[in-house]
Amino acid sequence: MSVRTLTIDGVSREVSDGTTGTDLFADRRDVVALNVDGELTDLAVSLHGLPDGAGVESVTLDSPEGLSILRHSAAHVLAQAVQQVNPDAKLGIGPPITDGFYYDFDVDEPFTPEDLRALEKAMARIVKEGQGFRRRVVTEDEARTELADQPYKLELIGLKGATADGAEAAEGASVEVGAGELTIYDNVRRGGEVAWKDLCRGPHLPTTKLIGNGFALMRSAAAYWRGSEKNPQLQRIYGTAWPSKDDLKAYTERLAEAERRDHRRLGSEMDLFSFPDEIGSGLAVFHPKGGIVRMEMEDYSRRRHVEEGYSFVNTPHITKGRLFEVSQHLSWYREGMYPPMHLDEERDAEGNVRKPGQDYYLKPMNCPMHNLIFRSRGRSYRELPLRLFEFGTVYRNEKSGVVHGLTRARGFTQDDAHIYCTREQMKDELTTTLNFVLGLLKDYGLTDFYLELSTKDPEKSVGADEVWEEATRTLQEVGEASGLELVPDPGGAAFYGPKISVQARDAIGRTWQMSTIQLDFNLPELFELEYTAADGSRQRPVMIHRALFGSIERFFAVLLEHYAGAFPAWLAPVQVLGVPVADVFDDYLRGVADQLRAHGVRVELDTSDDRFGKKIRNAAKEKVPFVLIAGGEDAEAGAVSFRFRDGSQRNQVPIAEAVELITGAIARREQV
Repeated sequence: MSVRTLTIDGVSREVSDGTTGTDLFADRRDVVALNVDGELTDLAVSLHGLPDGAGVESVTLDSPEGLSILRHSAAHVLAQAVQQVNPDAKLGIGPPITDGFYYDFDVDEPFTPEDLRALEKAMARIVKEGQGFRRRVVTEDEARTELADQPYKLELIGLKGATADGAEAAEGASVEVGAGELTIYDNVRRGGEVAWKDLCRGPHLPTTKLIGNGFALMRSAAAYWRGSEKNPQLQRIYGTAWPSKDDLKAYTERLAEAERRDHRRLGSEMDLFSFPDEIGSGLAVFHPKGGIVRMEMEDYSRRRHVEEGYSFVNTPHITKGRLFEVSQHLSWYREGMYPPMHLDEERDAEGNVRKPGQDYYLKPMNCPMHNLIFRSRGRSYRELPLRLFEFGTVYRNEKSGVVHGLTRARGFTQDDAHIYCTREQMKDELTTTLNFVLGLLKDYGLTDFYLELSTKDPEKSVGADEVWEEATRTLQEVGEASGLELVPDPGGAAFYGPKISVQARDAIGRTWQMSTIQLDFNLPELFELEYTAADGSRQRPVMIHRALFGSIERFFAVLLEHYAGAFPAWLAPVQVLGVPVADVFDDYLRGVADQLRAHGVRVELDTSDDRFGKKIRNAAKEKVPFVLIAGGEDAEAGAVSFRFRDGSQRNQVPIAEAVELITGAIARREQV
């Protein structure tokens, strides 16, 4: 028997032919799969044929790869349960997704909540049975024979050779077909009987028992086969799976907290914004209280931009189509743009065209217009870096299925900057820009960040490879120098250049993409932008695209959910609410409110007919930072009593001290 030397979890070991991962990790119950030279495989795979020095790493159930395998295995168990209940159900695909999985089915009737509960019980029985996942390599003909009654599986088999890598052949199809061999996974009972099978690339858990009791079915929804409205509509069941029941409980609690923080819900409860049907999907209107928050967000950002040397510009909402032909947005981004408006055509009395019309577009981006500002006159190297900044409203024709409150809208306002600099300046300018971005986000209360580096999509890009390489290398150096984690995002760049995006974690640990910084050598070329260098030559500037919030609307939603509506005092729509103990103290509190207003504080007085206790409850519901209470003892002492958002109270604070406490907390942007 031959022996070879492999690197097992970083340690060199001699392994004989026929050894499997199960043998290697027989004493490790937490190991569920292998990573062999970068490729995930089943734990039961034989290591025969691996070259000396090959790397083999254990994959544990709680690792990202292990969680994905757990969830994909749970999806198979779901499909098995569905076909136990309904043998006529036709199978679509069932990939793992973030925090869970789904599986698509062609069934006569949509699934009901009662169906999901019954399917969970059927899954639990399969899990308890401890069926083994067994991989078989099959030919295309064998697969077609075995799956003859499954039309969607047959379609996937046919798609296998449609692209260089079958993983791109269909939405989610990479879990079933790819560039390599076709495989079927059997679910095998302990006596050797095959209970169920499915076309799949794997890998899977060794047995269903490892799924345990940390899974749940969440909901069902309609979904088009392969994500196209031209295809049949199937029924999709979403589920989640975790290593333990405690992990599942923690996840469901996070979901419940996220639901309580949902900006759409809070926006309605706090009277901040709405989406009137009369205006259209994805188009928000801000109410007075929401408008105040937005104004404060924008005003502070404006001040900080002025301090950082930005120049403010403004551009129109529509433009002739030629501008987006030059920028190549019409070539690469047309699907995201609204259809053109044909204007300016003139006809004579007989109806003949005297002056042809032309297409105008709602702008999806501000950058082409900023380029025209740069190009409006000659530029010198002495003006660079030139930092142009705009709160520019843009419009994107998002599909109705992806519109989501303020976080995915059709009309929104970008805090958009374009920086023009020399090649020699670009690295320092990128570093300065990133530091400015991170500092400003911290001022709004976000502090937990990592960076993502989005690189070229070969199928969607303009410009020479060497330019992309230089831009990508420069961004990578800047990102690494920041000291933050830098995560690769292959193929995620815009068509004109790579980008760094700042990813921020909120108060409950969710990640939001915030600011983006894109390095662009291509649009200056397309627009023939030039500046006069020190030696008198004409040179192309480098262009940095930078959206700090991404959009005002989306950032508003992120902050609203991050703070669960309890904005820090400087952002709160109502900063102080006066609540008199009785009507006779209305005028006394009104005088205190006038003093606060003189300092620019937003104050309201509750003089309604509600009882005192209800007024206090209303203030808590509206998440007002400071509630000032005045009764007889307060009035006699020339003082007020504070009630804070956490329920604590401070009594008989002299009015001057109260004013100083409130204005100081606002000025320091404190969370109270």
